[in-house]
Amino acid sequence: MTERTVGRIGANYRLVALAIVVATAAILLWMGRPPICTCGEVKLWTGAVQSADNSQHLADWYTPSHIIHGFLFYSLGWLFLRQNPFGDRFLAAVAIEAGWELLENSQWIIDRYREATFAFGYNGDSVLNSMADIGWMTLGFMLARRLPLWATILLAIGFELLTLWTIRDNLTLNVLMLVAPIDAVRAWQAG
Repeated sequence: MTERTVGRIGANYRLVALAIVVATAAILLWMGRPPICTCGEVKLWTGAVQSADNSQHLADWYTPSHIIHGFLFYSLGWLFLRQNPFGDRFLAAVAIEAGWELLENSQWIIDRYREATFAFGYNGDSVLNSMADIGWMTLGFMLARRLPLWATILLAIGFELLTLWTIRDNLTLNVLMLVAPIDAVRAWQAG
């Protein structure tokens, strides 16, 4: 039986994943993150990158990067935890994404984004957006489990090119600019 034909993730794994997500939400609230957009609305989509709505709602132009996180975490789990049950790999992915959401919303990373990237007014995510980001990663993880490798790779490249063309940013540039900022890239991103 191949992994693609294995049934659903067991109830215990789902409960632990839910506990990780709930704990992450509680920590984000404790950190002072707003539960929803301070505008008082909950939107399915917001497309304005340089606005107070960005990273506050259910989906935005950074959603594809979280789906790609799921692709990457699935691949890493397959490479390094192949002997473990699928549920272990799933929990590892949820824990890593939850950890990133906490780190991403720390003042240190918020300040780093403001200094090194074109996210000049970035103030962090709402708790709703962080929870949605974990959900988008989960979608990517499950897609990678079901799709052939070539389809997952093409989808990731497509997401990267779409967001690069649309907003002059993507997961690759986001990581590059966070780790090793390049002034020319920052100027190009700013338009």
